[in-house]
Amino acid sequence: MTERIRIALQKKGRLQQSCEQIFKNCGLSYNVGERQLYYSISEMPVDLLFVRDDDIPSLVSQGTCDFGIVGLNTFEEVRYEDKENFNASIFAKLGISKCRLSIAIPETMNFENLSDLNNLTIATTYPNIVKNFLNQNNIKANTVLMNGSVEISPSLKLADIIADIVSSGATLKQNNLKEIITILESEAVLINNNNINSEKREIANRLMVRINSALSVSSKKYVVLNAPKDKIDEIVKILPGSESPSMLPLANKDMVSIHAICTETMFWDVMEKLKELGASSIAVLPIEKMLN
Repeated sequence: MTERIRIALQKKGRLQQSCEQIFKNCGLSYNVGERQLYYSISEMPVDLLFVRDDDIPSLVSQGTCDFGIVGLNTFEEVRYEDKENFNASIFAKLGISKCRLSIAIPETMNFENLSDLNNLTIATTYPNIVKNFLNQNNIKANTVLMNGSVEISPSLKLADIIADIVSSGATLKQNNLKEIITILESEAVLINNNNINSEKREIANRLMVRINSALSVSSKKYVVLNAPKDKIDEIVKILPGSESPSMLPLANKDMVSIHAICTETMFWDVMEKLKELGASSIAVLPIEKMLN
């Protein structure tokens, strides 16, 4: 295989940190300096280009990069800007960096339906997505572009309402705003240039196998415990996310050792329930690598 793929990554921010950890878990570690913008990975035919997040969709669309990892919100904003000439698409959703683009209004403002948005001014960092939403719903409203501190615009009388990225909603509450409509559910996505050849696509497929495995491992634990034989069915039912646990005999013929790969959801509660059922020596261990 002689081809290499070039992937555009965000050079700063939480998504960059997440990508670095994911690549590390895939056995593709990279250690770049603060000013380094290009890096070649030796373990796979992959080159990384570190850029601003809002440049990633255009670089992939133009073919400067074959792939890119970016938030769906940023991808859609750039795509709506020039739909006719945009030449990139979503290769895979990654399920990380989840958030949503929502419309929020002052807490004192009444809202019953979408028609209440007519003739209002909306401050947003994503005017193209917002305009598309307004057009689809036949709403006549104005948009004001703001590149930061969007949530403060109603109190400064720069806009009536806002459309902004929401994670926990804490920032909205701090600025006396309430969320009323979700325009877009966003997450990190791997995007590709539409003209990549089959060899580059195959490299990306190999990379995605590693990425999916790395993401899967982050939410799973290896659980080992000793259990009474007469409680096996009850114990297996409450192990979160386990598929088919292994069972090994013990010196005590009334006990077995259960080994399972589980999700970590509410695991302290689960451990307490297991103990109530007679389980003992319960160990929850991290999984370094796993290939489904």
